Amino acid sequence: MLCVRCRTGTAVTDDGLCTSCPVAGPPLPGRPEPVATGTGGWGIGTWPRSPVGLSRAVTALLGAVIVTDLAAIGTGLHLRALWQGLVEEGDPAVHASRGAAAERLHSVAGTGQSAVFVATAVVFIIWFHRTRRNAEVFDPGAQRMGPGWSVGGWFVPFANLWFPYRVATGVWEGSVVPGPEGGRRTVSRAPLRLWWAVWIASSFLDSFTARMEGSAETPEQTVQGLGLVVAADAFEIVSALLAIVFVRALTRMQVARAALRAPRTGSGQLTAP
Repeated sequence: MLCVRCRTGTAVTDDGLCTSCPVAGPPLPGRPEPVATGTGGWGIGTWPRSPVGLSRAVTALLGAVIVTDLAAIGTGLHLRALWQGLVEEGDPAVHASRGAAAERLHSVAGTGQSAVFVATAVVFIIWFHRTRRNAEVFDPGAQRMGPGWSVGGWFVPFANLWFPYRVATGVWEGSVVPGPEGGRRTVSRAPLRLWWAVWIASSFLDSFTARMEGSAETPEQTVQGLGLVVAADAFEIVSALLAIVFVRALTRMQVARAALRAPRTGSGQLTAP
């Protein structure tokens, strides 16, 4: 177990400190520490902070991802049908005004997908960072990586296939409500594991289909490439649905964990989405 103060040395004291950190020493800058709590058990102007609002924003944006994916599937199937007509029946409609209109619609749908995806990614990472900082307060001993990796881990090539998941497992464990005697309880990581597996598979599929569609030179290859793009969009919908399940589950866990810190005289309680 790492020291709860510096997060570098090995904890040797009952308070979870290493030999280099004095018991009465001040916390390191930027390290969340248990402080006075307000309504719902959240910190007053400091950590932990409620992730509920961000989780609702992420959920709404993931819903928008699903909508744009459905639009892309519809326009992709229409364009593919025109190319299929050329391959099977020699129908030249794909080279006429109908084909040009179908191409434009498919392009607009793709642009919408990209814009919504970027917005969703930004808000999701902000929510992810907040839950990681909260978990540092709830259970610092369960955290395997520093809070900076909840952001930077997504942008390191190859490492982004594993680091965010490793951060998420620590957040998940640290957000579980303790047992009756204060010990750690085990809660199934199925929502996390399913979402991460499908997300990684969807990312690889997107890269593969983009190369296939971009390298198509014959009508037959175009039909095949468009079919793969439609399949990738459908897979992305599954990934978005599982992401919603994960976001809502983890947010509920943190709301319940924060409630344990709430003053007994408090009346209002934040609720999970």
